Amino acid sequence: MTIQAILFDAYGTLFDVYSIGVLAERLFPGQGAAVAGLWRDKQIEYTRLRTLSNTYKPFWEITQDALVFACRKLSLELTLDAQTQLMGQYAKLPAFPENLAVLQALKAAGLKLAVLSNGNPDMLESAVSAAGMQGVFTQVLSVHSVQKFKTAPEAYQLGPDMLGVAAKDSLFVSSNGWDICGAAWFGYRTFWVNRAGAPMEELGVTPHGEGRTLDDLHRFVEQHR
Repeated sequence: MTIQAILFDAYGTLFDVYSIGVLAERLFPGQGAAVAGLWRDKQIEYTRLRTLSNTYKPFWEITQDALVFACRKLSLELTLDAQTQLMGQYAKLPAFPENLAVLQALKAAGLKLAVLSNGNPDMLESAVSAAGMQGVFTQVLSVHSVQKFKTAPEAYQLGPDMLGVAAKDSLFVSSNGWDICGAAWFGYRTFWVNRAGAPMEELGVTPHGEGRTLDDLHRFVEQHR
């Protein structure tokens, strides 16, 4: 396996989307985890529905729509102040603790690193900056430029187009099993950061590598270069 570039999903892989449950718990005692889980599920569902129906809307707006739905579904009153707090937290999600050091080591090894995310450019710039990851990535790629969300092939095509490295020579890294499947079907090598120890989707895809953290990814890359 020749790995010349590594592309990272952002939300759930680099940035902890479920950490927002701490703030949600303060705003909605006893319901924080439920809000965070349903919000995330609806967010992804809406990206798929909009891509399938060619009704693109930026990820920030979809994220807000999903939050409103989640609170309505759970019979929670979402005040303007609570909505502002939760959306503001989403703009500066914390990175997982090992990520920055691993990314810096991979870059030092001469690999091209990029983000390939459903997030729109402003969201990604904010998250990367808040995590202290400026200068780590060769490219921060947003599907906003093609107005189709992953798992549309046009979204994954951004990698080869912008990095100049074929998918077969690139490693796509995600914590989302569905994203690993989409990337594999497109032609990427894949590494699943399976932080939750979840079963793989029953879609006929086996990741080339799997681990719980980006430290495991680092070891995998060192073994396969």
